[in-house]
Amino acid sequence: MASALIKSRIYSALRGGAFKKNFSSSAHHDEAREASKWEKITYVGIVTCAVLTIFNLSKGHPHYEEPPPYPYLHIRNKEFPWGPDGLFERKHH
Repeated sequence: MASALIKSRIYSALRGGAFKKNFSSSAHHDEAREASKWEKITYVGIVTCAVLTIFNLSKGHPHYEEPPPYPYLHIRNKEFPWGPDGLFERKHH
């Protein structure tokens, strides 16, 4: 008899019967209110990030002078196997 009771309790627990909660209508209302609150917070955060991004991108950024073309920066002692123009470069004549 006791083993049948234990088996039924285990079966009930495996089905989720032991862990089910009965929520009252106020609990559902609280959950809906909480979800609505976080949805509004998310939308405000998205708008804030978009505005800050537009503001930062609309500001100018400094342009620096190009460094002089020092001849030692592109020394090639030996031709590359793919040719003198480089792999993706083309020399314009």
